[in-house]
Amino acid sequence: MDNLFILLLAPVVSALVLCFIKEAKSARWIALFTSLLSLALSVPFLLGFVPDASIQFEQSWMWIDLLRLQFHIGLDGISLPLLLLTNGLMPLIILSSFGKDHKGSFYALISFMQAGLLLVFLARDAFSFYVGWEVALIPIYFICALWGEGDRIRINIKFFVYTFFGSILMLVALIYLYHQGIIRSLEWDALVKLHLSENAQRWVFWAFFLAFAIKIPIFPFHTWQPDTYTHAPTTGTMLLSGVMLKMGIYGLLRWLLPITPFAVLSYGHIVLILCVIGIVYASIIAFKQKDAKRLMAYSSIAHVGLIAGGVFSLQPTGLQGAVLQMLNHGLSVVGIFLVIDVLQRRTGSRNLSEWGGFAKPMPKLAILFLILLMGAIGLPLTNGFVGEFLLLKGLFGYGVWYAVFGGLTLILGAVYMLRFYQKAMLGPIAVEAKPMVDIQGYELLVLLIIGFFTIFLGVCPNAILRLSEASVTNLLNQIKF
Repeated sequence: MDNLFILLLAPVVSALVLCFIKEAKSARWIALFTSLLSLALSVPFLLGFVPDASIQFEQSWMWIDLLRLQFHIGLDGISLPLLLLTNGLMPLIILSSFGKDHKGSFYALISFMQAGLLLVFLARDAFSFYVGWEVALIPIYFICALWGEGDRIRINIKFFVYTFFGSILMLVALIYLYHQGIIRSLEWDALVKLHLSENAQRWVFWAFFLAFAIKIPIFPFHTWQPDTYTHAPTTGTMLLSGVMLKMGIYGLLRWLLPITPFAVLSYGHIVLILCVIGIVYASIIAFKQKDAKRLMAYSSIAHVGLIAGGVFSLQPTGLQGAVLQMLNHGLSVVGIFLVIDVLQRRTGSRNLSEWGGFAKPMPKLAILFLILLMGAIGLPLTNGFVGEFLLLKGLFGYGVWYAVFGGLTLILGAVYMLRFYQKAMLGPIAVEAKPMVDIQGYELLVLLIIGFFTIFLGVCPNAILRLSEASVTNLLNQIKF
């Protein structure tokens, strides 16, 4: 079956069913089954996809006649990897929550968010993209607010205000673009063919950029992220870091670059400077963190800063690296956040000063954690290596110093991540630690799967690169004039 609309509809149906499931065990198994069904529905698109620059599996129909707004979805080589990331991570994220007693409403929100994410990555018209963007935001707000910890309400309001402000800016820009064509439309094809003046491109660029930069997040629009990651439940943190922040990077590729090419060429260097500052700043701050989730939050800011820098390098390798690294980063952070969750449940703490010596009682966790860390810091033959190499090559093509400072992500990242491993796994066993039981069951299964893909994508990166190469080349041809 290769009907994109059914693929989009499946998590919505799952969410509606899960709303009525009150018993925790039934809810998590139904959620896992439906997420696996969505993953299975994705397989025909991967098998049937022709790796060229065309839009495939398209479906469209009139949505709002009065405004001539269509519901238009389709796949190309940039959106397919993100479809696979979304539907591939969801079963793992749901499986990771099996140790908790969440009811159906929790999993319904995850499924509803999955539908929003898929719509963002499949949309071929800006109205559908915007709807998906907002639909994905609402469930994560409630997941973090209802199942989070500490000062979660204040933190979530901050997160909501940030992202809502960005959404309003994007909406204003879309309304403006809607009125610029001879035939009013928000179709992607129509928007990229608009002959916008240089001034118009400037303000549309900044409106789009702020919306996407907040979501990614790019320095200095990142301040919501460490607090939100720290206070959100681990499942919420996985959803945010693994998939949701990729919406912003995807928005840069799909909408910002082709619609405002003049402004991209004019202001790209400013964005690159912000990315480089974010890489260095977040890496240095990560050194000082004692909370393991907060350390990963700053690590994430540094890594997505490098990905965004690769996009604005406007080099084929930079954009190819961005697509590949979005998958790699999603896999790595979800796995590492599960490791943190496992250790937190065993010890009752995320404080690195209270951890130590876990490798001896937990050898399986120690080995898989090490594989994930090697992927996160870009060791050869792991998933992060090729992606980060392509990103740095792209930055080098734009300017040597951008590559030099961008490369600090690898050096500083290696230092603080290995320090993280040393604090948790090596040395004497923490005195106050409870009896430690090695990972088993769903914990072992999830980390084995992520560990496998960490190695597989490091050895066979072409499995993803060949999907996106033609689409990336086509995109660059549209923005260089």
